[in-house]
Amino acid sequence: MKKSNFITSITFAFLMLLSFSTNAQEFKPLDKSPMDAASYPSSYKESDKLAKITYSRPQLKGRSVDELAPEGKVWRTGANEAAELTLYKDMKLGDTTVKAGTYTFYVIPGEDEWTAIISTDLNVWGSYFYKEENDVARLNVPVSEGKDSLDAFSIAFEESSDGIHMHLGWGTVRIAVPFTK
Repeated sequence: MKKSNFITSITFAFLMLLSFSTNAQEFKPLDKSPMDAASYPSSYKESDKLAKITYSRPQLKGRSVDELAPEGKVWRTGANEAAELTLYKDMKLGDTTVKAGTYTFYVIPGEDEWTAIISTDLNVWGSYFYKEENDVARLNVPVSEGKDSLDAFSIAFEESSDGIHMHLGWGTVRIAVPFTK
């Protein structure tokens, strides 16, 4: 092999290696409102789930809850995409039986109560495309006040005597949405 061909081959190989590393996958930074999920039961050891919700967790960062989730307006229950609720068994929200399946979970914040909404809408960004005619169930639930303030919007499930409660908390606002069997 001629010396010039050898140098050309080495140079080509080096440039190829360099081009592979510069075209490597670029990953986005951590979302400002990261996605999370809550389920009941929450233990990974138990596979017989009743419910799971996937949502994004906005943070107050010095703002008020009613700035980010205005009273009287449909809210996506978190940030980014609307919260997605999966019921693994038929459950009741108030007097309405909701069949097992995946739904969007919206709320309408209010001063004394919030309206919990289960909708057939799926894969929607925010609540911009909310359609009341797609509601499966609605229930007004009272607002209470927590002693500690939560900067990040949070959801947790708790067992109740007749089903489960889905707790929503943000700032000092607390909501308990009852699902019964």
